[in-house]
Amino acid sequence: MPQRGVQKRSLFEPSPEDESELSTPSTDVSLASTILLPESDDGNDELSPDQDSRKTQARHYKTLSTMYSRPNSKPNQCDVAQILNLEFEARRAFIDSDAIRKEDRAAKVMDAYPCFKDPRHAIDELGRILGGTNKRYIDETKNRWENFCANVQLYGLWKKVLKKPFPIDTYGAEFTIALLQSLPSLFPSPKLPPKRLGNASEALIHVLQGNEDPNKYLETRPLSSPVLLYDGTVCILAIGEVPVSPLENAFDGMITLMAYYYAFNLTYPKCIATLLSNSDRGSF
Repeated sequence: MPQRGVQKRSLFEPSPEDESELSTPSTDVSLASTILLPESDDGNDELSPDQDSRKTQARHYKTLSTMYSRPNSKPNQCDVAQILNLEFEARRAFIDSDAIRKEDRAAKVMDAYPCFKDPRHAIDELGRILGGTNKRYIDETKNRWENFCANVQLYGLWKKVLKKPFPIDTYGAEFTIALLQSLPSLFPSPKLPPKRLGNASEALIHVLQGNEDPNKYLETRPLSSPVLLYDGTVCILAIGEVPVSPLENAFDGMITLMAYYYAFNLTYPKCIATLLSNSDRGSF
């Protein structure tokens, strides 16, 4: 319970800016391109169709970067989504490349694509990666996740991991927290979580206690994987040491987590690899 007379730290309190540099031709991330265009050996300015396509996508990336170049920029979501559609091929090549170390990938991608600080764009990216041209993929995924949760609830009650009375509101925060905290016990991984993490469920969600500082918690967290933070009112997603954005619906928390794993090409932490793989097969 929050302590009386002590002001609770807000999840929205700005965290220090990440100062890591992006490995691109320019040190100015807002105007840089994630695409390297090879120089012509014979000095001919004519580009092949492949080079022309990459040059076009580089222009799209520059447009996207310009949209976020001003502090506190909030570009129109549909406009950003349209550019992300056009720049998809080059972006995936950049994110999936071996040029970025796994441990630096989340920070580098966030630097290069600040649009992904909005979870809606990460979920859209999940749809592009797995759904292709199926525009109803995300809605279908949410339906599959709802069915998966219902089955897990029954399984958890049968295994006596979940105890009655279970939260009735399946779209509420209490239901999501209880479900996510139970998943590591229902789908255990052979690898134990880091000692400083405690329970494996902390790799998915952390409930802030009293006046606990969310930024300090993220700094000391032994994992840099995506995590949900809940302060009793708001559920917010964080990656590494950066709180990203509050979620409109706590029930979408797991889908949002998985969206960032796919969008940033992140590796599952070993302590929750089994449950994420089961969730992946059951819903995505």
